[in-house]
Amino acid sequence: MDVTLEFSLPLLVTLLSLSFFYLFFLKKTSSNPETPPGSSGWPIVGENISMGFSGPPKFIQQRMKKFSKDVFQTSLLGEKMAFLCGPQGNKFVFTNENKLLTSWWPKSVTKVLLFTEVIEQDQKVVAPLLANSVHDILKPEALKKYIAVMDNIARQHMETDWAPYEEVKVHPLSQKYTFALSCKLFMDEDDDEKVRKVLDNFRIVTNGMISAPIDFPGTAYNRAIKGGELLRDGLLKIIGTRRKELMESKEMVRRDVLSQMLLVRKEDGRLMSEKEISNNIIGLLVASYETSSVAITFILKHLAEHPNIYNEVYREQMEIAKSKQPGELLTWEDIEKMKYSWNVARESIRLAPPAQGAFREALTDFTFAGFNIPKGWKIFWNVNTTHNDPTYFPNPEKFDPSRFEGSGPAPYSFVPFGGGPRMCPGKEYARLEILIFMHNFVKNFKLEKLILNEKIVYLSTPVPAKGLPVRLYPHSKH
Repeated sequence: MDVTLEFSLPLLVTLLSLSFFYLFFLKKTSSNPETPPGSSGWPIVGENISMGFSGPPKFIQQRMKKFSKDVFQTSLLGEKMAFLCGPQGNKFVFTNENKLLTSWWPKSVTKVLLFTEVIEQDQKVVAPLLANSVHDILKPEALKKYIAVMDNIARQHMETDWAPYEEVKVHPLSQKYTFALSCKLFMDEDDDEKVRKVLDNFRIVTNGMISAPIDFPGTAYNRAIKGGELLRDGLLKIIGTRRKELMESKEMVRRDVLSQMLLVRKEDGRLMSEKEISNNIIGLLVASYETSSVAITFILKHLAEHPNIYNEVYREQMEIAKSKQPGELLTWEDIEKMKYSWNVARESIRLAPPAQGAFREALTDFTFAGFNIPKGWKIFWNVNTTHNDPTYFPNPEKFDPSRFEGSGPAPYSFVPFGGGPRMCPGKEYARLEILIFMHNFVKNFKLEKLILNEKIVYLSTPVPAKGLPVRLYPHSKH
């Protein structure tokens, strides 16, 4: 038999079998009147490829138009999934946490990020631990004492990574800033070389962890798995060094989250293992670093595109700067004066939400918008069904910070931080991180985009394809 035919025949049979299965499966899912309308895409890969090519906003908009404006079904990351849409979908998820729904993460994500062998025994510890150690450090009253630290890091960042250059790429620099800040506040780690190594592996992981879970050499997911191994090894070294430090001093000499975790005892009296602590620290870094860096990137993008809005932000921030003594750092009172700047930030986050939403799992059968969602189905609530809806945001493509004046958007329509019991505990941290960066940036620079129509691509978050290259114009030269 011809060699080519020997190879192609089984491939042809496989493709025909998959196609038959696809058509049968598609017909079955779309003709069931009880579950939400939709499609399951191709076997194994589902609609991962479609979502990757079009991006979440377009993917969701097309399916809402074709199937239902309230809810549709799809298959992503190897799971049957229902997308709940609109403010009513957001409200349903936020008000039914731990009743009809529970938090869920794809196995593909946990495999990349975490020590999976301790996840099961770790799950009962994570919630109370975060409620005590992490929530405490992220409360506004606790964050107040970190404002000066955050301002000092932002100042240093401007001096070393921005001021020496005429042209820079915004996204990688904003990643460096937010990651260094997270490492300092969560682990009291400011060794540039250690932070750089952890960040390099973090970038590889976040770029591949939401991709199709195909573990072949050369795929984004395969690179993410390898990056995750290096990331965890790096964190274990940091955790081990800190544990030794605490054992030798016999007291907590630092007040960061890592030091608190090392001293917390579980219900059985045992200290948390280093792998359990690593899982928790990684969860914090994912939540605090990636989304904030994307938010800052798009804020600068929008400030470059709208000079009149930049001028208003500059005016507000310079009033604060002029009220300070030379070298004096920002305070909580200064942050509270940045009302226009925060409206600008929120409008940028509306147009380019860093977090696309979050996963849940159905704890029991329930009905939403007249359709049955079976127990075990995965749920995805998302920002893209409301943030660009003209019903809630007239002329949604227009950049208009005034939308957030007065009572602001309609309930459950602007949800970048989620809502309900599982609202992002880092919301206030993100606000401080963003506003302190904005203050230090506009105080020093104006900017100009170097690529006028730079493409936006979707990895785990939306990012400018070329990193948003800009030209800087220091104020001191004018």
